[in-house]
Amino acid sequence: MAWIGEIDLGTKAVPVTGPMVALTIDDQRVEVPEGTSIMRAAALMGTTIPKLCATDMLESFGSCRLCLVEIDGRAGYPASCTTPVAPGMVVRTQTAKLQELRRGVMELYISDHPLDCLTCSANGDCELQDMAGAVGLREVRYGYEGENHLVAEKDESNPYFTFDSTKCIVCSRCVRACDEVQGTLALTVDGRGFQSHIAASQDQDFLSSECVSCGACVQACPTSALIEKSVIEKGTPDRAVVTTCAYCGVGCAFRAELRGEELVRMVPWKDGKANRGHSCVKGRFAWGYAQHRERILKPMVRASVDQPWREVGWDEAIAHVASEFRRIQATYGTRSVGGITSSRCTNEETFLVQKLIRQGFGNNNVDTCARVCHSPTGYGLKTTFGTSAGTQDFDSVQQADVIMVIGANPTDGHPVFASRMKRRLREGARLIVVDPRRTDLVRSARIAADHHLPLKPGTNVAVLTAMAHVIVEEELADEAYIRERCDWDEYQDWAAFVAEPHRSPEATEALTGVPAAELRAAARLYATGGNGAIYYGLGVTEHSQGSSTVMAIANLAMATGNIGREGVGVNPLRGQNNVQGSCDMGSFPHEYSGYRHVSDPETRALFETAWGVPLDPEPGLRINNMLDAATDGVFKGLFIQGEDILQSDPNTTHVAAGLAAMECVVVQDLFLNETANYAHVFLPGSTFLEKDGTFTNAERRIQLVRKVMAPLNGHADWEIVQLVARAMGLDWTYDHPSEIMDEIARLTPSFAGVSFDLIAKYGSIQWPANEKAPLGTPTMHIGGFARGKGKFVVTDYVATDEKTGPRYPLLLTTGRILSHYNVGAQTRRTANVAWHPEDLLEIHPLDAENRGIKDRDWVYLRSRAGETTLRASVTERVAPGVVYTTFHHPVTQANVITTDYSDWATNCPEYKVTAVQVGLSNGPSEWQEDYSEQARQSRRILVEAAE
Repeated sequence: MAWIGEIDLGTKAVPVTGPMVALTIDDQRVEVPEGTSIMRAAALMGTTIPKLCATDMLESFGSCRLCLVEIDGRAGYPASCTTPVAPGMVVRTQTAKLQELRRGVMELYISDHPLDCLTCSANGDCELQDMAGAVGLREVRYGYEGENHLVAEKDESNPYFTFDSTKCIVCSRCVRACDEVQGTLALTVDGRGFQSHIAASQDQDFLSSECVSCGACVQACPTSALIEKSVIEKGTPDRAVVTTCAYCGVGCAFRAELRGEELVRMVPWKDGKANRGHSCVKGRFAWGYAQHRERILKPMVRASVDQPWREVGWDEAIAHVASEFRRIQATYGTRSVGGITSSRCTNEETFLVQKLIRQGFGNNNVDTCARVCHSPTGYGLKTTFGTSAGTQDFDSVQQADVIMVIGANPTDGHPVFASRMKRRLREGARLIVVDPRRTDLVRSARIAADHHLPLKPGTNVAVLTAMAHVIVEEELADEAYIRERCDWDEYQDWAAFVAEPHRSPEATEALTGVPAAELRAAARLYATGGNGAIYYGLGVTEHSQGSSTVMAIANLAMATGNIGREGVGVNPLRGQNNVQGSCDMGSFPHEYSGYRHVSDPETRALFETAWGVPLDPEPGLRINNMLDAATDGVFKGLFIQGEDILQSDPNTTHVAAGLAAMECVVVQDLFLNETANYAHVFLPGSTFLEKDGTFTNAERRIQLVRKVMAPLNGHADWEIVQLVARAMGLDWTYDHPSEIMDEIARLTPSFAGVSFDLIAKYGSIQWPANEKAPLGTPTMHIGGFARGKGKFVVTDYVATDEKTGPRYPLLLTTGRILSHYNVGAQTRRTANVAWHPEDLLEIHPLDAENRGIKDRDWVYLRSRAGETTLRASVTERVAPGVVYTTFHHPVTQANVITTDYSDWATNCPEYKVTAVQVGLSNGPSEWQEDYSEQARQSRRILVEAAE
């Protein structure tokens, strides 16, 4: 088999900050940066030194003793991986003595290793096998009859990989990967001498241990001791395609490795600038949903939702969609239909859906789940800084001295970035966590927050204003920065506002629940601790004051001068893979691509000229407005691409009523999701493995999505939208998504320089990319803000209308868990359910005791909007008075509980604050039992049809 892996140079590259060093290796002169190892220097000139413990993803270790070299003038045989180059050094990597020493070392390894190379799953992809050949090993003098480890049992507990300790050489690469790359420290070398072995946690099996199944250990292993079960089952891959993960907003780059046309494994790409060769359990392993037996591969139509689905061909399905939308508009008017774009689809596909609605439907009734999660980011950052996106790249965290994480749980929601953040914290950066829950960042292996501010849900603005009070009162603001970069008059107004006594930490302590002394200390640390970086998530945006909180964060950053250089900034951690992109592409009812208002004549004229039709200058309807209009009888048709609004949007009862009132609901997705229960047409979608295009991650990084396999449904999603557009009478003639990106670039100033060719050449591009920044912009607002002067905005705290009381005394907040993604449509159809088979309700021991609730008891969760039932998890992760659950399983329907309250500026739903009551229950409710039975029957029918 031809080698398809990436070249491993043995040790990490060193920053090119010092002088270059010239040396001679095997009579060849080479010049490398100061601090480079001999091993890497040799590899760069094409000379491979045998190695087993060394890899360029980890720090040098020097334990295997296989990479020994000779250096003129030095005694002994130093390890090349741990020996740095020196000026004039003369190195020899191939001598008779070195060959003898290496063969001796290799004999010891092989004497305690199974002799099953021909039947081993890693045959042809095993570094131990390769090194045995490289050193010329032909015999083992020690025999195989002595004491050895060849009888140890395999650990098959993890659903994705196997640990066979008989093939382990205890090189510590897996242990170091868990430590250095992932930061979980779940693995260790237990025992001494010949009894030393790799142990997970306290010698537990992998599934029961603290291992988070990121795959770093599997990737690091030089033998088949740790190997993917997919490789064992399907064989070693023989080709690879680089693409981008379709899960969270980190945007990890992967090498999809195939054997023939069958995907065998996903391996994080070392050159991926967002992930730097790392991954999480979802991106690395949870891709099996693409070929899950429940996936729908043929279009389906039905006249009403109480009738069974009827499979049809693509031509009939597309013609039916077009005729229905034409009929509805002829009957009810131009604005009686609309659409929803997907943050899981590519930029090109999202752009086409909003274009279909504006050009084909003739209105601006387009919205996206991105507004339902991060629209306050767009509003708040555009108002204060002038751009609707984060300010840094992920690498910037390595330069941070103080990190403040507010309303985000990156170890679960953005784990690959969290690993990088934890690495910086272990190097000495300080940490402030603002969160109602005690997340893993507050305290975990070798990580402890300096300050945890466990605020009451809904009081973000009050906490941030109190921090600003301390900064102004104690004269910690950076006046020189403010005078140069911001509007000084607006700053003075803001400073006077936050300095008022009733906004002090002491005055707001009863309201926020945060001890005043702790809040003051946190404010001082952020203002004086050096480079201060703020990272936030949905715990900031999904509030009635989400936009105010984003602007309050921006105020803090500007007041302390923490914008416009590496190591600082305001950085939203986007939830889904293309939330940023769907916003950029004009998915909001009031904006075209590039965040330009539909009422602006110049912008509208640009699109009218390009698309050849007059465009509506009036903003359209948001999702909640569409549902309202549907129940009022004036909105009748909805095209939904890749979203399950019945499970993901608030107040499920209201969503269901709106969908039920429509005459044509079209769902384009992979599976019959909850929303499809109200659909009249189902168009089977394609996975990220089956299409070309681009995603834009949380750091504005545009990356290529490359087709790994042919679409199982026959069409990529962009092709389906084009078919609908043509049926609607539009003259669309795209042959490839690159042509769509070319149109985006022509119409969108921040994407003016972007093309598939440019992205392919440099791996990725961060917008804005235009004449001023032809290769993109990693750090925003250097030297000045996009809007000119930074704008300080007074953000008064306004309590949410959702109040606790005798009937609903607890506050519910929601979030995600590491093993699942969003509504779980993908991850629930993978082995990730082994870690999280159901949603649980976290409740503090005090609240549980008051209600007679024990761990794992069934409890009801009731709000003013609705009720559901789930099991309790009694834990001190939440404070008294606060309960928490995830929303990954439709049988729980957590959004039955959430209300219609939303952000004042953007209508982003207030998922994070719901007044509830919790009490003992006898088990699942009647509707949950009915749902489970219906799901079982649907699954049986689909499986039988597939078989």
